Amino acid sequence: MEDQERVRHLPPDLVEAFVDRMHRMVEEAVDRMKTSAGPVPVILVGGGSILIHRPLRGVSRVVRPPHHEVANAVGAAIAQISGTVDRVYNLEEMSRSEALEHARREAVERAVAAGARRETVEVVDVEDVPLAYLPSNALRVRVKAVGELDLGAAR
Repeated sequence: MEDQERVRHLPPDLVEAFVDRMHRMVEEAVDRMKTSAGPVPVILVGGGSILIHRPLRGVSRVVRPPHHEVANAVGAAIAQISGTVDRVYNLEEMSRSEALEHARREAVERAVAAGARRETVEVVDVEDVPLAYLPSNALRVRVKAVGELDLGAAR
């Protein structure tokens, strides 16, 4: 481990049990993702990747790319900002197309309010389902819009 001083006060059997469990969890995750029974290469990234220091069952080799320890921060920095709407519309008050357009606009506005640059926001998912079990002509609409982080507004 990188800095054993941080765990020196803990009972060694407790630390060992934790490390064993952590390795098993990674092995189980790899096994769930595999598309064949044979060993596969695994790329480990993020701050916790340094804790995986033993061979892993089902893994042919472990790859840690340059700067692997900051991959989480890079992912957060390039992640898109989203806005979602999940709403039921009464189609006796508006048409289906009006309901969909309203939900689209609202999802875009929510993405912008969450920090997305308006000119980069696009609707990426639209789902509408008639709700036959309600007495009125109801339509459930779910819309997701995503865009790039507005770094100017984040200051």
